[in-house]
Amino acid sequence: MNTEKFHSIDYHTAGEPFRIITELPVVLEGADVPAKRVFAMNDPQVERIRKILCFEPRGHADMYGGFITEPNDAGAHFGVLFWHKDGFSTACGHGTIALGIWAVEHGKVTIDPSGVTDVVIDVPSGRVVARVHTNASGEVTHADFINVASYVLAKDVSVPTALGEVLVDVTFGGAIYAQLDAASVGLSVTPENYGKIIEIGREIKWALNDSVHAQHPSDPRLSGIYGTIVFEDLSTDSRVTQRNATVFADGEVDRSPCGSGTSARVATLTERGVLAPGQVLEHGSIVGSTFQAVFLEQVQANGYPPVIPQVTGTAFQTGEHTFIVDPRDDLTPGFVLR
Repeated sequence: MNTEKFHSIDYHTAGEPFRIITELPVVLEGADVPAKRVFAMNDPQVERIRKILCFEPRGHADMYGGFITEPNDAGAHFGVLFWHKDGFSTACGHGTIALGIWAVEHGKVTIDPSGVTDVVIDVPSGRVVARVHTNASGEVTHADFINVASYVLAKDVSVPTALGEVLVDVTFGGAIYAQLDAASVGLSVTPENYGKIIEIGREIKWALNDSVHAQHPSDPRLSGIYGTIVFEDLSTDSRVTQRNATVFADGEVDRSPCGSGTSARVATLTERGVLAPGQVLEHGSIVGSTFQAVFLEQVQANGYPPVIPQVTGTAFQTGEHTFIVDPRDDLTPGFVLR
């Protein structure tokens, strides 16, 4: 019997899964990672493999992963195409943290004797770095995700919703996010409000997705609202602390504080004068995990005053899998229940 097999190495970053696929039976065509993403989005065979690895019964509605590719050039260690149940995303901070730790733990990148190893990765939104920290025994302790330049596209955008008119900020952090204060719609970011957060997050995303506010200023491939960050401010006089649930794609909820979403929050809070240079954002998730984030520098790009965010977290391997597709299985490539 001619069965298909796919091998994965699975990690989680602050609770959010990341399924790493290093070998595919199809060539990912394209001159660079952004072009490979466009190819993957339009190639039936790649789309079928994504669904097999993401959909039930091998995955679930909130599964996330990536296909390892060649880098754009010799300046990076490798490239990656990020995927979820609805397609291929432009950025993924939790995935970048997982990939950096995987690359060090599995010998893909040699550990620097200093204890700080830069894993350089080409992603669809640009070149990012996973700065992996190890102790004297060579064990990974954590990793810093150093993102592309992130900046506010629009502030106080009015959006009509079933809960009334709301105001959101729209920010690019490798992907474009709308950001809603949970208190403005009478919510708190807790598991009990999971369903309501998905509903309002989806509503805002689709209301803004094709609007002028969701247009990337230089690369239309990065346009569109990727997700809605529903945040709750828990700050004190001495500490900037927030908790969020990021609703991305079509109703997926990030179990982590969301790496690229955290980058968007860093840019927004800096623009609004809440986050000062060197000040740490303690960013929590709906499951209680946390990232710490700062901006490393302010730069100029596309006429915006963007920041270079650094998001710190850790990831742990959860398993290795050989997924089998039986040619007699009429549920291939799978299904999603939401």
